[in-house]
Amino acid sequence: MEELDLKELLILFWNKRVKIFLIVAIFILIGVIYTIGFVTPMYTSSTTLVLATSENSTSGNANTITASDITLNSNLVSTYSEIVKSKSVVRKVISNLGIEEEEEKLRKNITVSSVKDTELIEISVSNKYAVNSAKIANEIAKVFIDEVSEIYNINNVHVLDEAEVDDLPSNINHTKDVIIFAFIGIVVAIMYVLIANMLDTTIKTSEEIERQFKVPVLATIPMYNFEVSKGGKKK
Repeated sequence: MEELDLKELLILFWNKRVKIFLIVAIFILIGVIYTIGFVTPMYTSSTTLVLATSENSTSGNANTITASDITLNSNLVSTYSEIVKSKSVVRKVISNLGIEEEEEKLRKNITVSSVKDTELIEISVSNKYAVNSAKIANEIAKVFIDEVSEIYNINNVHVLDEAEVDDLPSNINHTKDVIIFAFIGIVVAIMYVLIANMLDTTIKTSEEIERQFKVPVLATIPMYNFEVSKGGKKK
């Protein structure tokens, strides 16, 4: 394929604009059909816990948070995160709520994250039912607090914000999907135009003859489409 300058590329894409538009439209339609028909909506609810001073603090004032309390809580954040997703906690949550959820599947749908430079832990649960995601998140918080109290014999975990029902799916964003599939469609359309042009060996302009054969074009013969009547006269 001969090298094309910017002007020729723009002309090439302009001449193929209808096909480019159709390709992009097809990919956008595929994206919409995929997200609506093949993606199961998942709803996510989150509850926030705060690590506060222990009621069993040995300091003079139990209501005062000391430096040792802060250090202890910071060190326990990663440990607490693992306890939240432990088999013991998950099994108790399933039993308490009486829900039909596979233990391993539920564990995979639980996300535990700590807010940077704070003593906050956020527990998020994803479920195909919005109400269940909130119920499970709140029950996990309760069971987790009981587990910590039993294991460490301290009561330094408290619920800051309870999980609320979110009616919007967390795994579906139609605007984002349309943009992604439109971008893919544009890339495919550009590749199609360039490959089709590379495989097209026909000569369309006198400039192509001069460029390919290195000889000047002395004259061109235009093509006309005359309609001849039955009487032999040209219309």
